[in-house]
Amino acid sequence: MTKILISAGEASGDLHAGAVTRAIRQLNPDTEIFGMGGDCMRAAGGEVLFDIKDHSVMGFVEVLKKLPDIWRLRSEFIALMNRRKPDVLLTIDYPGFNMRLAKLAKERGIKVVSFIAPSAWAWRPQRAAGVVKVVDKIASIFPFEYDLYKSYGADIEFVGHPLVDTVKPSLPRDEAEKLAGKRQGHPLVLLMPGSREMEIQRLLPVMLEAARILKKKRPGMDFAMPRAATIPKERLEAPINASGLDITLTEGHTYDVMSTADLAIATSGTVTLEAALCGLGCEILYKSSPVSFWIASHVVEIPHIGLPNIVAGRMIEPELLQDDCTPEKVAFTALEMLEPKRYSQLQRDLQEVKEKLGEPGAVKRVAELVLCMASKHQQEQLSKKS
Repeated sequence: MTKILISAGEASGDLHAGAVTRAIRQLNPDTEIFGMGGDCMRAAGGEVLFDIKDHSVMGFVEVLKKLPDIWRLRSEFIALMNRRKPDVLLTIDYPGFNMRLAKLAKERGIKVVSFIAPSAWAWRPQRAAGVVKVVDKIASIFPFEYDLYKSYGADIEFVGHPLVDTVKPSLPRDEAEKLAGKRQGHPLVLLMPGSREMEIQRLLPVMLEAARILKKKRPGMDFAMPRAATIPKERLEAPINASGLDITLTEGHTYDVMSTADLAIATSGTVTLEAALCGLGCEILYKSSPVSFWIASHVVEIPHIGLPNIVAGRMIEPELLQDDCTPEKVAFTALEMLEPKRYSQLQRDLQEVKEKLGEPGAVKRVAELVLCMASKHQQEQLSKKS
């Protein structure tokens, strides 16, 4: 029996883990798939042994605080690999932990496939050399990522971005508008504070205060907030109620909600790329501890942090970072983005981003690649025995 070990560490990684798990099962129903993920991976039939709700963390200083938990998780993964002997370790994003895990898997003769590979193009190009040493195959999601890793000798295949497959509205337009609280003739702004507790702590208060300012300036404006599966409902309801704002808290059907909205105020992350594929422009916010931000500013080698901006190769969506991330600036920028001329230009830019992300079918291509590597591993094991 083919065995696939998956390690996905955050809500966005779980989304991809679920999609790949489902695709692998369609190609080979008997495959045993287990590891770290969340509700999406579980719903697709994967065995979730370590839940992402317990392990998501952001920022350099924050990671240091979680080190005992991270070392414990590492030990548990080692025991799991030794006991169940997977054919392939599929790492999905979460590079700080996953590249160390990849090294441990390679030492045990397990094939390693990296999907959503470490962002060497952002964190120092030479970092790609270290990734190539511990990964057998890279499933590349960006054209510029492919070129960089190839230059360092990686066995890499451009599969396209999986969100092209997964980001699709599923409801009729009128049902989606009802779910989101969209009223004809009234702008709908989504507040998307993130999928991690630290993001909620730092950015939800800013978003709510910005929404209060916007409501005063544009009384007809409406707000909705899609809830990430990793955040308990009551964690969002309490501050929303305290704000006195009428905000529709939505559950599920996030892409339908995105497709009905006019603008999003969002924490930097994969959600901004999901929004782009729905034709929804984002005002991108980011806040971390001062020390973490100082470290990041000295090691990141790209001019933008927002994924749509990185893909476009230029600033198409505003980024408000650290001290610039104030309610007043957020509200003012949102109003600017809703101006007709600015809004029309952004729609054209988002279409360009979508085209750069490749053709549909990325998830299936990753599944085929993983099963191919598993077959190679099994053949090598048989050769050793004979």
